[in-house]
Amino acid sequence: MIKTSIITVCLFVFGFGFGQNLKAKDSISNELSEVVVTGTKKTFINKNGNIKVDVANSIYNSIPNTIDLLSKLPNIQISSDREHLSVIGRGNPLIYIDNQKVGMNDLNTLSVDDIKTIEIINNPSSKYEAEGRAVILITRKFSKKEGFQMAFSEVASFKKAFNNYLGVNTSAKKKKLEIKTNFNYNQLNPWESHRINYEIPDQDIISNYLVATNPKKPKFIFGSGLFYKINEDDYFSFNVNSRMQKENFGISTHTYNKNGDTQNNVLTLSSNKDTRNFISSFINYSKKIKAIESQLFTGFQYSNFNQNTKSSVSNNYNNTQFELSQNRNQKFHVDVFSARADLEKTFKNGMKWEVGGLYLSAAAGTGFESFDFENNNTISSKYIFDEQNASVYVQFSGTVKKVGYSFGLRAENTLISGQFANDSAALINKNYTNFFPKVQFDIPIDSSKTLNVSYSKSISRPDYSSTSQNTGYINPYFIYSRNINLDPTISNEMAANFNYKDKSVRLRYYQNSNPVYSSFSYDDQQNIMTLKPINYEKESGFNIEFTLPFSYKSWSSTNSISSTINKIEDPTALYNESKPYLYVYSNHQLKVSDFTFLLTGWGLTQQKEGVFERNAIFIMDFALSKTVFKHWDWTLSCNDIFKNMIYTEKFKINAINSNSTYYSDVSELSISVKYSFGKIKDSSYKEKNIDENSNRIR
Repeated sequence: MIKTSIITVCLFVFGFGFGQNLKAKDSISNELSEVVVTGTKKTFINKNGNIKVDVANSIYNSIPNTIDLLSKLPNIQISSDREHLSVIGRGNPLIYIDNQKVGMNDLNTLSVDDIKTIEIINNPSSKYEAEGRAVILITRKFSKKEGFQMAFSEVASFKKAFNNYLGVNTSAKKKKLEIKTNFNYNQLNPWESHRINYEIPDQDIISNYLVATNPKKPKFIFGSGLFYKINEDDYFSFNVNSRMQKENFGISTHTYNKNGDTQNNVLTLSSNKDTRNFISSFINYSKKIKAIESQLFTGFQYSNFNQNTKSSVSNNYNNTQFELSQNRNQKFHVDVFSARADLEKTFKNGMKWEVGGLYLSAAAGTGFESFDFENNNTISSKYIFDEQNASVYVQFSGTVKKVGYSFGLRAENTLISGQFANDSAALINKNYTNFFPKVQFDIPIDSSKTLNVSYSKSISRPDYSSTSQNTGYINPYFIYSRNINLDPTISNEMAANFNYKDKSVRLRYYQNSNPVYSSFSYDDQQNIMTLKPINYEKESGFNIEFTLPFSYKSWSSTNSISSTINKIEDPTALYNESKPYLYVYSNHQLKVSDFTFLLTGWGLTQQKEGVFERNAIFIMDFALSKTVFKHWDWTLSCNDIFKNMIYTEKFKINAINSNSTYYSDVSELSISVKYSFGKIKDSSYKEKNIDENSNRIR
């Protein structure tokens, strides 16, 4: 069925071309006080291989949360635990809201109703800093009329359980001052499940487990900000947003374990209490220095994340009785402060010179305490992690004989220390400096054709929580663990992009050193298997991607096809053959009167990437939207119609064979209602990036 569905999507891509009517109407008073233009905007715009999506004026504005919205865009993949996102063939991207660097926690505090556009940038400049081979740039929407605006939204979502999203957004502008606030209450009941089967032939061990949970997650989201325009060139802004989440939930795990002649069937039950609080705030100031005709930006940002998890675990061996196994109490917090300055100047010949610097300080702490009922002992520890990062960059861009150019260089020095509280010496002590060049040329062939060639070097650092000591108890034989010894991944990439009007083809070759993937290790003394992230030796690949929009009358279609061959290697893992795999995305919109129909399908063929083998998958979504009266919008959505969102992964490492399956609760029927009133004008609200590592706060 999956293969047939993928062929169907391919036929969509090559067999149809659809479009939109553009209607304009001028309303001109006798005094020529206002010109009103109405019409249908393109939802997707492709320029030089970068895709820009109009969210505010499309059916995407009705999606209940930002993570689900991103999952419907071309080339973007959301992990099964919804804690990470990636771009096909490019890994984890940088995420910006306006000019502010953010992470997954920030995305969870952003209301979809605030989003104007989302752009997927394939070759970010040095100004975007060195971390990431792609950028997802989210621009928030603001009206252009002074006054007050408010919007209420309600989304009823039916998955395996009922979920509800309630939101209120307000905007107010008076002369030079503009204020925005948002409040959301989400009552979430996600179902989560996965299974892992593994074998250790040398130890005569066979084991498998199936774990499931259905937690209740009430989530409160709040955001507020102000923007003050001092004069035509200068402004000051302040913003704060937060997310509070508290949940009580149970986890059940069915396990079969065979170790030699000993066999056990174990049912593990755990009761858990978890709280997570996130807050981020920043202050920006922009000043035009007229003496040298340049623009100076300065800013400060502070972010804090706290998580506390208490668990009580019981095991039932071979259908006898439940006995307490462990009581666990784990705490994690991270505080990040950063300050930056940017200066840019444009010369008379059109050349732009940009220079800037950033200082970041992060302090994280992990507290772990566990009482083992079987051995009647307590284990406790406290791990402290500190990181300082100082970076500077310079970039030149301009045009010579119609050929555009951009040269950038970024230098970063990083200091890292990690130490257990009871140890006299640091366990981790790193001090390294890296240089990250980026070069791009834009060569116009004629008025409709352009060639872009580029080279870039980038870095990807682990999340702060990935370098903690926390663990997850699955059953008596299996735990999840973090890795305090993770190193960053360094990437080198060369690319060429050919654009013909709104269609493009892009070729890329990349090499990654120290990529991070999962690994197993077995402790034969305690009979415990551990799954944790490690640095693999290397990764390399080649990718070719076609972006093909079509249009015909009131139907529009945006399509993306890419073929990738990716090779992951490590001496401890069994290397299998790497084969090309295909990714296909096709989006179709039809506008009929006040109705908008949306059909989206995407698929991946089987992926063989040297060490890992993953399954083929095909997903199809449908939505219908209608504007009722003037201020009401109604949307009916059906996601993952065929219930195919199941991931499988096979690999062998350290003489351990693993076969994993991850189930996702994304098959959904939802009804969205939005009511808005009021309007604002002459908005100038802006934000600027301060913390370039906030995507690691989790």
